[in-house]
Amino acid sequence: MRIKYIEPPTFDLMGSYADSHCCAPLIFILSPGADPMASLLKTGQDMGYRGNMIQTISLGQGQGPIASQMIDAALKDGSWVVLQNCHLATSWMPKLEKICEEVYSKHYSIRYMTTMHSCFAV
Repeated sequence: MRIKYIEPPTFDLMGSYADSHCCAPLIFILSPGADPMASLLKTGQDMGYRGNMIQTISLGQGQGPIASQMIDAALKDGSWVVLQNCHLATSWMPKLEKICEEVYSKHYSIRYMTTMHSCFAV
C-alpha cells in the first residue's frame, strides 16, 4: 500500500481560510494534545494580522458577553476572533449562531475560529 493511503495529509490552514467567510467559521475539533493556536497566529501574521487583530478567548462560565464584545469590535476593524473551548459554553452557542446570522453583510474580512473537544456535538 502506498504511503499516501496510510498517512493523513498535513492540514492546509490557508486552503481552509479560503473556504471560510464571515458566516462560515473554521471549526477545529481537538484531540488530546492538539493546539492549533500557533498555526493560527502564524498564518494570521503572514496575512498581516498583528497585535490586536487576532483576539482569543477561552469560553466558559461568564465569558459569552466578553466574546460578544470581541466580535462587535472585530466587526468594526475586520479582525479575527478565536473562540476556544466552545464545548464549555453550550448555553451560549445559540447566541453565537444569532450573531453569525446578523454579521453577514457587515464586514467580510472578519473570521471566527472555534476550538472544541471531539465530545461536543457540532
